[in-house]
Amino acid sequence: MAAKLSFSEEDLSCPVCCDIFRDPVVLQCSHSFCKSCLQQYWTQKGSGRDCPLCRSESSTDEPVVSLTLKNLCDAYVQENTARGAAEGEETGELCSLHGERLKLFCLEDGQPICVVCHTSRRHKHHECCPVGEAVLDCKGELRTALKALRRKWEAFDQAKQAYEKTADHIKTQAQQTEKRIKDEFEKLHHFLRAEEAVRLTALKEEEEEKSQVMRAKIEEIGKSMAYLSDTIRAIEEEMKVEDISLLHKFRTTMRSTKPTLREPEMISSVLIRVASYVGSLRYEVWAKMLKMVEYTPVILDPNTAAPWLVLSEGLTSVSDSEERQQLPDNPERFDPDTAVLGAKGFSSGTHWWDVEVGDNTAWVLGVAKESAQRKEKIPSVLKNGYLSIYYYHKMYFAGTSPLTRLSLKKKPQRIRVMVDCDRSKVTFSDPSDRTHIYTFKHTFTETVFPYFWVGCKECPLKILPVELSITQTHPN
Repeated sequence: MAAKLSFSEEDLSCPVCCDIFRDPVVLQCSHSFCKSCLQQYWTQKGSGRDCPLCRSESSTDEPVVSLTLKNLCDAYVQENTARGAAEGEETGELCSLHGERLKLFCLEDGQPICVVCHTSRRHKHHECCPVGEAVLDCKGELRTALKALRRKWEAFDQAKQAYEKTADHIKTQAQQTEKRIKDEFEKLHHFLRAEEAVRLTALKEEEEEKSQVMRAKIEEIGKSMAYLSDTIRAIEEEMKVEDISLLHKFRTTMRSTKPTLREPEMISSVLIRVASYVGSLRYEVWAKMLKMVEYTPVILDPNTAAPWLVLSEGLTSVSDSEERQQLPDNPERFDPDTAVLGAKGFSSGTHWWDVEVGDNTAWVLGVAKESAQRKEKIPSVLKNGYLSIYYYHKMYFAGTSPLTRLSLKKKPQRIRVMVDCDRSKVTFSDPSDRTHIYTFKHTFTETVFPYFWVGCKECPLKILPVELSITQTHPN
């Protein structure tokens, strides 16, 4: 007679549901699962067909059915059911009170008892069942609990992978931001070094020019002094004569004591113009720097941008794309809606910015409340937390509920958004001719952020810089 094969319940349990295999299938990596459990895992995952245990990819479209494993499971279930029914009669512990085998399980007290205990005063009216049935029931509950724990483990595993990807993204963000900071400061350093060089060159040129003037004056005076020295020596020689010859040369000698040389004079404006180089130096350099500096009133927040959006390096323009970027699914990010918010929100004061829409074929502009839903694709209308206008299918709308059709005489190339938190207004206009487009009157109960939705790949939305000027204030 052939020997009976022995398998434990763990050997015949699905790693996903932790129950005995139902319609077991086997993957190329040799791991087996219930067919329904594997299909459910792949459906929830969305893409890829990997093994839930070892994560190795499966190249086959459909996993192979394991008939041998199915037969073993069926035999095990039948044997286990029969054995469980007789388990209380053939094996088990003895009752510590009556010495009888523990064949029953008190459902009310949750403990195994003997038949004498069942008729005793303590358990007389309690519902009981055979030990074998109780064991099967308890295992069923444990399997259910284990299944829930497995699902929780899977959830934690997915969260761990998401955290790891987020940590990598943070590192990449830091590296890219560091490079951008260094590039921007290098531009400023280059400007300052150039300004320093210009001023130092001008100073050297002025020094050389005025030093040359002084050298010429010194040379001229030197010649005059040499002439005077010669004249003095000649007169001194004449004065040594004591006879009548001194009288004969007296008039000539006296004329030589009155040379035609002009008296030397100090030259004006010959010193270095120190004040022109160092006076208000930082202010003048800063004022000149304004010509190379751009100020954009709204900067886009990349942490809110949908994965399909492409933002410019300076975070001032956005366009749609075909490719989904691998970005963390953080709570602030729009997904699946192709939207992005400004980095700074408003709760008081007046704020405005101009957006170049150009030939963009699908856009929404305005503001969004901080509490607006970002993980569902919902209409950008007022009741959903948005105050915005639309351009879609060559038509303009205000985001009321229902939408309000807008009639514009011409297609604007730019849109101005003005938010007056104190007066509870959001106004849209064409800045080229100040044509009014639409005004929302809505009380602000929370912070609002600039909102941009784009559905065009060829023409980005661009936030335009504001022209800077210096205003000097005078005391009253």
